[in-house]
Amino acid sequence: MHLIARQKEELRNYYRRERQARFISATWRRILESPEISAANSIASYFSYGYEPETHDLNQLIFDSGRTIYLPRMLSDKDLEWIRWDGVTPTLTKKVKIFEPAGPALTNEQLSSIDVVIVPALHVDRDGNRLGQGGGSYDRALAKMSGWKIALVHSGELTSEPIPYDIHDQKVDAAATPELIVRFHS
Repeated sequence: MHLIARQKEELRNYYRRERQARFISATWRRILESPEISAANSIASYFSYGYEPETHDLNQLIFDSGRTIYLPRMLSDKDLEWIRWDGVTPTLTKKVKIFEPAGPALTNEQLSSIDVVIVPALHVDRDGNRLGQGGGSYDRALAKMSGWKIALVHSGELTSEPIPYDIHDQKVDAAATPELIVRFHS
């Protein structure tokens, strides 16, 4: 394992333990008021699990507002495909830890029309580098999506310390905690 991969894995383990130790349920209603999300017609999100920032209510609010919402489905090669969600939680299928929608997937061309992409992260640094779970699924997906990308993190998971990154890692445009949104300049 090369140095950056080892550093990232050590950070993941540390941040997972830290997150579990201070997990609290938070509301994400505030981010719906951001200009980027207020103007969006289509939003890609995810259904959180474990100690990730809770997105179930957020997803329902997005759906109830009349916007189109897409959720990911993981393929056997750990790539993600995006499916339009019908707003009904029981239609989601639990695959390992993740709830996934059923239905036809968007094409790569359709992915580029999504206005906002809400993504999970363990930590985000001041340059918009995000540390994910380590499978690269979101980095591969974000490379195909041109919408505004925002990571959800708990308070204290935005850091001024640089996160190690590889050439394939995708930056986010912003990160949100329940209290604030931080936008990054390219």
